[in-house]
Amino acid sequence: MSGLSGRCLCRSVRYRVSGPIIHTGHCHCESCRRATSSPVTSFFCVATADVAFEGEALRHFASSPGVSRGFCGNCGSPMSFATDKRPGEIDLYVGTLDDASGVTVSQHWFWSERVAWLSCDDDLPKHDN
Repeated sequence: MSGLSGRCLCRSVRYRVSGPIIHTGHCHCESCRRATSSPVTSFFCVATADVAFEGEALRHFASSPGVSRGFCGNCGSPMSFATDKRPGEIDLYVGTLDDASGVTVSQHWFWSERVAWLSCDDDLPKHDN
């Protein structure tokens, strides 16, 4: 799927995706929970070269070695996740999409780190990394 677009809460940062989605997932890791103040974070991954950001430049935070989290410097909306373990790829938050109806999340990541009080009753594969 291409032609996806999204934005932050205040509309200062926008992006457009011109290439296909590489993979998708719901992340349950503690780092994502703390970065988003939510029990689970849903991502779609694309080639970095296929994303064009517009408006204000993202600010970045190195949340752990080799990891960069991009966010709007104006409203604080989380926008991206990149890791040295997957060069040339960037994860974008499904929640930032203008229209996420064509995106299907296919798996759970860091399942063993999930919060106990959230029930996930789907049949998606559940991985611990």
